[in-house]
Amino acid sequence: MTTKPKDKIIIEEAKENLEIKENKETNLIETLQRLQAEFQNFQKRTEKEKQENTINANANLISELLEVLDNFELSLKHNNDKGIILIYESLLKILKNQGLEPIEAKGKFDPKFHEAITQEEAEEPGIILEEIQKGYLLNGKLLRASKVKISKMS
Repeated sequence: MTTKPKDKIIIEEAKENLEIKENKETNLIETLQRLQAEFQNFQKRTEKEKQENTINANANLISELLEVLDNFELSLKHNNDKGIILIYESLLKILKNQGLEPIEAKGKFDPKFHEAITQEEAEEPGIILEEIQKGYLLNGKLLRASKVKISKMS
């Protein structure tokens, strides 16, 4: 079978049109894939921001409640009323369930977690002698540094 020149032109045009359509299809698929990836990133970013906002809101509320916790601790130093003890323990349990952890204020002074507000002479410098105000971490991040008295060289 022989093809006429006119038929060859039609076949060539059809091939070119097919190639153009395939290029457009490839471009559209790539654009769609890019948009899907961008949308997934947007969803992840939005979810992370929502979690951070919740954590920040909790941190603000818990920061305000620390004053109440401090007052309970002061009250317990002067009064061993069982009702106050129960309320204090309940409040502390709720705050611990939200990620609140007290900072250990013993041993070596660590400026990441402790704030030295007074010093006293001693043989070994940089040792915590007394905790003035308890410090706390919230979900592993510093919420309030412990206020402490430390030793200094005599």
